[in-house]
Amino acid sequence: MKWHMILVIGFVLSVTGCAEKEQGSMDEAQMPASEAALPTVVDEVWQNEAFVAHMHLHAEALDDLNFALADGDLDAAKASANWLSTHDTESEIQSDWLPHLYRMRAEAEAVEAAPDIEMAQAAALRITVQCQQCHAAVGIRPL
Repeated sequence: MKWHMILVIGFVLSVTGCAEKEQGSMDEAQMPASEAALPTVVDEVWQNEAFVAHMHLHAEALDDLNFALADGDLDAAKASANWLSTHDTESEIQSDWLPHLYRMRAEAEAVEAAPDIEMAQAAALRITVQCQQCHAAVGIRPL
């Protein structure tokens, strides 16, 4: 039961972490000063529909990976992890975001190399952490 709860938490984090940036939820007067002045490059990138769609593919692959692990299907989990570790990098990604991408890919490779479900689940949880850290670093808050 504990393990299923971890998977549910991982799934929720992956879904909320890769949600689209909410537009216009607060006016700048309501935002904390640190959030009111987000870099314009973040706004420009997140207005690029292709980039947002690509990030959603990350979320879908992570969801598929976690669902496969919940079902005890290590081979299917490894297939999803392989996409995360090998897919083409979106051209709009900023160079200072790349370390998060590289760490996410390293954890996806750890899922691929995992000898059992437990090791794969631990690596999958670390993928979610990397997604969350990247979102925090670029100022994208989950919905």
